[in-house]
Amino acid sequence: QVQLVESGGGLVQAGGSLRLSCAASGRSFSTYYMGWFRQAPGKEREFVAVVRWIGSMTYYADSVKGRFTISRDNAKNSVYLQMNSLKPEDTAVYYCATRASYCSGYGCSDSNEYNYWGQGTQVTVSS
Repeated sequence: QVQLVESGGGLVQAGGSLRLSCAASGRSFSTYYMGWFRQAPGKEREFVAVVRWIGSMTYYADSVKGRFTISRDNAKNSVYLQMNSLKPEDTAVYYCATRASYCSGYGCSDSNEYNYWGQGTQVTVSS
């Protein structure tokens, strides 16, 4: 059983920064991808970023490119999302998720291909 636990959310002013963490347990993740998604009130869940456990592959949504950075620590089975220059429109519940099937670029943004999800962490950006 795979377990994903997010942390690091909170309230921050526009222009500020937050670092989200996702701790994974329960299975070897050497062939998996780890993604971050978010869902704002009244909106559909949207892709934010993805990283592969092995190698250097990362991919970002256009809305966060240049502001957010996804990284991983294989020894800790953890994935991080460094969020800088936050905007009110970044306000959402942020979820980490994992997938086993191969993907590349935009193909990694399909939430239906992710098998396991965390419980989410709230990020609120005030103007």
